[in-house]
Amino acid sequence: MEFSRRHFLWQSGGGLGGIALASLLGRDNLLAQQSPRQDLNGGLHHRARAKRVVQLFMSGAASQCDTFDYKPLLIQRNGQEFNPGGRVELFQSSPGAVMQSPWRWRQFGQCGRWISDLVPHIASCADDIAFLPAMVSRSNVHGPATFMQATGFVSPGFPSAGAWVSYGLGSLSQDLPAFVVLPDSRGFAPNGPANWSAGFLPASFQGTMVRANDRNPIFDLFPGPNEYITRDSERDGLGLLQQMNRRHQESQAGDSRLDARIASYELAARLQLSAPEVLDISGETAETRRLYGLDRPITQEFGRNCLIARRLLERGVRFVQIWSGADNGFPRRNWDSHEDIARDHADMGASMDQPTAALIKDLKRRGMLEDTIILWTTEFGRMPCSQGSRGRDHNPFTFTNWLAGGGIKGGVTHGASDEWSFRAVEYPTYCYDVHATILHLLGIDHTQLTFRHNGIDRRLTDVHGHVIEVILS
Repeated sequence: MEFSRRHFLWQSGGGLGGIALASLLGRDNLLAQQSPRQDLNGGLHHRARAKRVVQLFMSGAASQCDTFDYKPLLIQRNGQEFNPGGRVELFQSSPGAVMQSPWRWRQFGQCGRWISDLVPHIASCADDIAFLPAMVSRSNVHGPATFMQATGFVSPGFPSAGAWVSYGLGSLSQDLPAFVVLPDSRGFAPNGPANWSAGFLPASFQGTMVRANDRNPIFDLFPGPNEYITRDSERDGLGLLQQMNRRHQESQAGDSRLDARIASYELAARLQLSAPEVLDISGETAETRRLYGLDRPITQEFGRNCLIARRLLERGVRFVQIWSGADNGFPRRNWDSHEDIARDHADMGASMDQPTAALIKDLKRRGMLEDTIILWTTEFGRMPCSQGSRGRDHNPFTFTNWLAGGGIKGGVTHGASDEWSFRAVEYPTYCYDVHATILHLLGIDHTQLTFRHNGIDRRLTDVHGHVIEVILS
């Protein structure tokens, strides 16, 4: 479905209410809510290499054994007993036989990185990517592990990385949110919107959810069809609401929720005009649409989300999060391939691979990759042995994430798993290190970006994290 100004204005009853709201409400409060933190020196701790971030989150645990972590031993020992030495702890099964990937492995790029044929388009970008095959999680349960990658903690109630970036740097645009989330249309990942919550930060820094493939991409942005809202009545009603909100705000000092609500109303006024333009891809060339896979049903949704992400980033959005995979269901609609890795990963990989590579290539040709960080994330990996006969169980002991752009050195690898792809053995890497590196590239010292909460100076990286210097260009 194409989104145009005509479509959005029709939904708003002609758009007069939105135009009235946009002229009625000032920008002062929005800018105050989204200005850089005062504890940063001029907004930054040091010179930034990047301005913005896009995170691609593979919900359900994408298998490193079938994507980016090539292990010849799995091919040699396929079907034999899995015996890495010591006790093997699995999430919901007993260790099966060693299971090789159903996809062939080949070397790509000048770096010669081994990547499976499940993701051939991403493989074509190998020289732009820094691979982290020694990632480790502190949980093998989807909800806590997803929280860990999204917020740095396995418990709920903590701000997401996007909220921290918005809090630290503010917005590059007056007309769009600093932090936008593009969910999978099939449903939320475990934890739902809590994955992009502001936690204990001011509520205005939470992610704004946009369903780019839905007829109504931003819920409640426009009033539904009606015969009773006129331009004058909406202007008067909103003017009265603003007065009441300001009066209530004065009596509730220190409560960020009303500040956030007022700021959201003011931002909504601008979104009524800016959202139709950014979501309208009718002006994109046929070549660009094909690049993102909009001409193929299997890549159409994720491709649209990646294209919309590029349009959001080039218009000043700081942090965009794109989700691949919903919560558990049958047949599988996420990366949690307990039953049949070949069947389920084939669909998930095909839907994500081409659009992801397209985002890298499109940003690169537009000169935006040099100051845009791309982070490809999953919550943990999968076991090198079989579950049943064709699936793989959870593996928190090693998995692969990767980064590209924004000061990242391409074609490099940091860390390694063992010969089975079972445990991280060289430079084990946690989300804290990834988050510290991203903040560093954005000009922020991760130990200095803090928020006082319940008597503790909280930060995205908790009390951990080191900048991964070897992957910086």
